Amino acid sequence: MDIKHLQYFLEVSKTENFTQAAENLYITQPALSRIVKTLESDLGVALFHRSRKKITLTDAGKVLHMHASKIADQITEMEQEIDQIRTLKTGHVRIGLPTVVNSFFFSQLIADFHHRYPGVTFHLEENGSKVIEEKVLDGELDCGVVVLNNHLTADYYTFVEDNLNLVVSNQHPLAIEHQIQIQDLKDQSFIMFNQDFESRNIIIQACKNAGFEPKIVSETSQIDFLEEMVATNLGVTLLPDSTSQSFTKNIERIPIVNPIISWNLAFIWKKETYLSQINKQFITFTKEKLIKQKED
Repeated sequence: MDIKHLQYFLEVSKTENFTQAAENLYITQPALSRIVKTLESDLGVALFHRSRKKITLTDAGKVLHMHASKIADQITEMEQEIDQIRTLKTGHVRIGLPTVVNSFFFSQLIADFHHRYPGVTFHLEENGSKVIEEKVLDGELDCGVVVLNNHLTADYYTFVEDNLNLVVSNQHPLAIEHQIQIQDLKDQSFIMFNQDFESRNIIIQACKNAGFEPKIVSETSQIDFLEEMVATNLGVTLLPDSTSQSFTKNIERIPIVNPIISWNLAFIWKKETYLSQINKQFITFTKEKLIKQKED
């Protein structure tokens, strides 16, 4: 059944006159009559009582009118919603952020975008880079931030280029060092993020390259808990300088050298997939803000 034919039927029902309905629809009266007859033939019932003065709905016509009106209203609502999305009036953006990222910048970015497009809503998920990347690729998130890795298959923009520091309690014997090499940590107890975090892989690989497996005494997904455990001298950890600078506990940060361990952040979104206009706009907006932050 053609939706447009239902709309023609509704116009005839409204005017109770084929000639007037045809004029309103900008088609000829014979063409409109043929369309209604086709509709009646498809349904196997008469839809109108026809007379010289006017036409009225049959019982079957009244049933069709009730349902066709609902369909027409739904189509109008659908077109309005699609138009709002197309014109960036409404939409929903799903974003993934790892725990180690400075959330203030992205909170401000989201607020700025919402101010420009107040009809847009957001879902923000904190998780490890691995989970965020998987969810972006699976379409469960629209975009996100991850620690850059060699096997990344999403589109991305690198906006933080940092290095890992050794982070220890100020009571730890290594707290007096000005720099340290990764092999000097082979006898240390490590506190790490759990397996959902790419930074864990970076640390473990750096240790293996130095000839040892790190002894992990505790794992967490929360940066605050990790900070507390290091501050109580339970063990040591490796964190990017941009993250550990914000720590307020009794903690020392020591550069790792020979080699320096890189830690880079990337803003990602899925390659070659449908993106709503609002998501395209948010990705462009975010890249512009990140470029500006990088230049500043």
